[in-house]
Amino acid sequence: MPHMIFIEHDGTRREVDAPVGLSVLEIAHKHGVDLEGACEGSLACATCHVVVDPEWAPKLAEPTEDEEDMLDLAFGLEKTSRLGCQIVMTDALDGLVVRLPRTA
Repeated sequence: MPHMIFIEHDGTRREVDAPVGLSVLEIAHKHGVDLEGACEGSLACATCHVVVDPEWAPKLAEPTEDEEDMLDLAFGLEKTSRLGCQIVMTDALDGLVVRLPRTA
């Protein structure tokens, strides 16, 4: 099974199992990682904002226009910011690293 690494607000690295087909948001919830996802992954908010490690960003599909629109609402936006609900785990993403941005 693939795995991924969450870097939490305090810098703690958490390596977790990441089943293929689940979104980063779903994986976070499965492992008790503090990633909100207020709209439950329906692409209607930006509360699942994550910052993808720069080495991994080119390996992801480009964000859709809808995702970019929602990211405009996110606090602390960075060049590799994405919505966790829009990154779906595949075998090719085994080892993916994302950081939870600091909140306001």
